[in-house]
Amino acid sequence: MRSVTYAGQTVHTTDDVAEVLVLLTAAVAKQGNAEAVSIPIIDDRTGEEGMAQLVIGVGNDVLSAPARWEPTGEVPSFDDDVRALHARLERISPTPRDFFVVEDDEEEDPNQDLGDLDYPRFS
Repeated sequence: MRSVTYAGQTVHTTDDVAEVLVLLTAAVAKQGNAEAVSIPIIDDRTGEEGMAQLVIGVGNDVLSAPARWEPTGEVPSFDDDVRALHARLERISPTPRDFFVVEDDEEEDPNQDLGDLDYPRFS
């Protein structure tokens, strides 16, 4: 569990939500923008789930710190929300794995005689 502090308020969420929120905040700020985002949260006394809306990016600091989980029961899974936040992050800041190289079926011979290629001749 993580506590996320924003604008003087603290909410609790899962580790993966907090991690992608911090990365998304940095990516939006790097572009010089600010955006509204919703994240799933957990009431640390009752364990009830909810949503928090915040503005991330330039001028909006987000702090994520470890938090104890004391309510009975398991920590909820916010997998769908995490996937949506990651998708948003990848649209803003694509990772190298988002790019791929299309390869020919034939292997090129590094020792190929380039003299056999048909180049245009200029006079």
